[in-house]
Amino acid sequence: MKYLFKNQLWALVLIAFLFSCENGTEERPLGKYDTGILLMNEGTFGANDGEVFHFDPSSGTLTPNIFEAENNRPYAGLLEDMVLEEDRLYLVANTGKVEIVNPGDFKSSGSVIGDLDQPRSLATARGKLFISDYGPYDASFNTPDSYVAVVSGLDGGPVKKKIEVSNKPEDLFAFGKYVFVASSEESKIEIIDADTETITKTIEVSGTPVQFFEQRGDLWVYAYDAENVYFQSFHLDNLTKKNFLQLDIANATSRIALGEDDRIYILTSTGWPDYKDGIAVTSIFDTTLIPSWKTGTGFYGIGYDQDREEIYVANSKGFQGNGEMTIYSKDGSVVKTMEVGRGPSGILVR
Repeated sequence: MKYLFKNQLWALVLIAFLFSCENGTEERPLGKYDTGILLMNEGTFGANDGEVFHFDPSSGTLTPNIFEAENNRPYAGLLEDMVLEEDRLYLVANTGKVEIVNPGDFKSSGSVIGDLDQPRSLATARGKLFISDYGPYDASFNTPDSYVAVVSGLDGGPVKKKIEVSNKPEDLFAFGKYVFVASSEESKIEIIDADTETITKTIEVSGTPVQFFEQRGDLWVYAYDAENVYFQSFHLDNLTKKNFLQLDIANATSRIALGEDDRIYILTSTGWPDYKDGIAVTSIFDTTLIPSWKTGTGFYGIGYDQDREEIYVANSKGFQGNGEMTIYSKDGSVVKTMEVGRGPSGILVR
């Protein structure tokens, strides 16, 4: 998912904090949602019933609707992303809202106030929120007014500025004062200076760029088209292209997960009307390719638990009622299958 690299950084911060008692400071006790797996259910259009479930792999306990349970009200949006940064969990809904919760107890601590259209993801830089947003649809259902919204402060508040970007921005990645934007429809990476809140550089890439991630110390972006997938890395010192790899994987989607030994799991789908779906497995560093690790229909999200070496595959079940989550071991055997919420698509490992 969109928060893979951000989550890895947060894990390092959390470990350092938990062991800070060695330096004479008080250790913060873990909250009940600080460990385990968060399962994001988008919800259904019109009902705006997106929610988050919590799964404890040690006990096998699945807890549904934890936002509503902890805040005594429904989330009331179509969830697009969960972003864990700066000791805050940001719940991004493409119905125009961003809510901030304490990741330990899921209590709401703030929100972005109005003036968003179709937010997709979020990053933090220089004490600000940067939110990618498709902008409103025009009469032809295009999005010519896409932008990155800027909010002063990490705990929400009003949108102070909208930075015009290329059509349909997706994932964001912050490094120092720079915010990388994956502008999917026009095959560009646009780099925002967080201090001046302006675009400082634009880099053209192959395919549709949708997801940033880190491997072996480099920043990569994943992109795809009908016939291939593309991986492009960047020099972070001078903001230029570094390495490029093209792989012959047809029908790739935007959903990927980082697995063991630098493996990358990619959801594929033929789309309407057959929806012949699958999971391809590859690597940037040795170009090993398993074109059909799993096949099926209704695959809608994927995640990976590095500690347990288990793959989580979400199935929308055609949005006919609740979806399903299947856990596989890395050899492909089924560990567990469970019913989850509507439109499951995101998996965040704590």
